[in-house]
Amino acid sequence: MPATTPIAQDFVPYATAAVDFHRALNVPAGPLVASRAELDSLHAHLVALHGLLDAHAQRTSPLLPGEGDHLKATRTRLWQAAEHLHAAYHSSPRPGSGEVPDADTCRARRPEGAPELTICRRHQQAAQLVRRRATPADLYSPFTGLVRR
Repeated sequence: MPATTPIAQDFVPYATAAVDFHRALNVPAGPLVASRAELDSLHAHLVALHGLLDAHAQRTSPLLPGEGDHLKATRTRLWQAAEHLHAAYHSSPRPGSGEVPDADTCRARRPEGAPELTICRRHQQAAQLVRRRATPADLYSPFTGLVRR
């Protein structure tokens, strides 16, 4: 009988349950603008998930290229979602004033100041990994690439 190594605790199901629980408690039915704090938290969640899928894709691709292709495509789609969340954050009204900020402030590396700086810093750090793993054509194509069967 082969010896089995203990598997590390799998926390992903707990994270999924927490997201579902959060939605059920905090997102009421009907029209509601997502707060900047909510968008920031969702962005952090997607960036963490992107990192997890990147690690799986890097380890799986040499062994099973077909599965690796699917994981890479998933990683690319997650990055696209994180890009949209980052843009939504900067398009949402500022707390207090309700003023919608200029989109060029983030692109010019002049974010709106702390705590708003955290989402930009996280996004820029994740973008470094994305630039190493994907080409601009991969990121902006409606098709995420060849997927082997």
